[in-house]
Amino acid sequence: MTDTHLVVSCEWLQEHLEDPQIAIADCRFSLAEPDLGQHQYQTSHIPGAYYLDLNRDLSSDVREHGGRHPLPNPQLFAQKLSAMGVDWQQTLVVAYDDSHQAFASRLWWLLRYFGHEGVAVLDGGLAAWLQAGYEVTDVIPHPGNGNFIPQINQHMIVDREMVKNRKDSPGAVLVDSRDSDRYAGIREPIDKVAGHIPGAVNYPWKQVTDSQGYLINPQDQHQRWSDIAKAEEIMVYCGSGVTACVNLLSLELAGIQGAKLYPGSWSDWISY
Repeated sequence: MTDTHLVVSCEWLQEHLEDPQIAIADCRFSLAEPDLGQHQYQTSHIPGAYYLDLNRDLSSDVREHGGRHPLPNPQLFAQKLSAMGVDWQQTLVVAYDDSHQAFASRLWWLLRYFGHEGVAVLDGGLAAWLQAGYEVTDVIPHPGNGNFIPQINQHMIVDREMVKNRKDSPGAVLVDSRDSDRYAGIREPIDKVAGHIPGAVNYPWKQVTDSQGYLINPQDQHQRWSDIAKAEEIMVYCGSGVTACVNLLSLELAGIQGAKLYPGSWSDWISY
């Protein structure tokens, strides 16, 4: 994957580490071990990177409805980004993880949802950085004094009622981003109910990257979506609105714009 406004290479980031208009976000996280990402970050990370935690920073508190990872509070999110030195519509935020973009894509999508276009994911994640022989550090950067002003793009999301009312309309497609066995209801390691939303088609998010964690090229991304590329409305979900963002990144890389996230996803759908 070559450098685009959506993706940057390790080589590009290495050359721009000292650029004051770039902020780096380490988004490593483990659903099985929620504190692991932060521990890994404190041990070693890309120089200058700040840590953003899926549960604490990229989500808000779980309630009866809204799924396992509700969208973060806009003001709290803005404070976190400002403390990373992010200036509204000026700073380029580069997000990375070690999970095939699962958590970096969540931040990528959230920034766009909150109106900040300057965001890219690091192709190959931390593994690619280490493989290239670039340095890592345990030095935690001082808080920055950026000015992040959230401006919510409400048109980028759908809720349960919208999904229910629109999923069977001609021209609408509902995409389930989970592994095929979870979509089929054969295996459900997290949620109380197995299966999928009726009418949904399955595009597993792990197909967006190759076995090494690099994003497949834009032509292959486009080919992946060829069956639904001309749909009037694409709505995307997963278990809790996190890995669905990898598919939303894939759609953008394929040149298919305007797809929407169902943030509550399956975990919200089954809560009613």
